Amino acid sequence: MTLVLRIVGAALLVGVAVIHLYLWQQGYDSIDVIGPAFLLDTVLGFGGALLVLITPQRWLPVAAVLGALLCLGTLAALIVSTTVGLFGFVESTQAQLWWESFAVEAAGFVVLVTLAVVARRRTRVVGG
Repeated sequence: MTLVLRIVGAALLVGVAVIHLYLWQQGYDSIDVIGPAFLLDTVLGFGGALLVLITPQRWLPVAAVLGALLCLGTLAALIVSTTVGLFGFVESTQAQLWWESFAVEAAGFVVLVTLAVVARRRTRVVGG
C-alpha cells in the first residue's frame, strides 16, 4: 500500500510541476509575482516527487506532509486567484488547465495525506 501511494503521490506532484511549467511557458512567466511562483511550483513539484520516492520509511510521513502542503498551497492559490484575485491577478475557471490543476492538486493533497497517515502507522508498528 505504501509503495502504491508513494508512486501515485509522486506522479501527482509531477503533474503539479508539469502543469505549472507548461502554463509558465504559455505566458504566465510575464505576470508579476505569479510567473516566479509558477516556476517555484515547478521546482518544488519535481523535488517533492523525488523526495516522496526516495525518502527512507522513517522520514516518509514528513516527506508526504510536505508534498501535501505544496498541493494544498497551490490549490488554495488557485481558488483565491479565481475568487478574489491574488497579487493583482484574477484567474478564471475558463483558463487553460484550470480544472486539471484543481483535480491534480486536490488529488495530490488527499493521496499524500493518506500516505503520511499510512507511513506513520507503519513506522510506529515497525519501530515499536
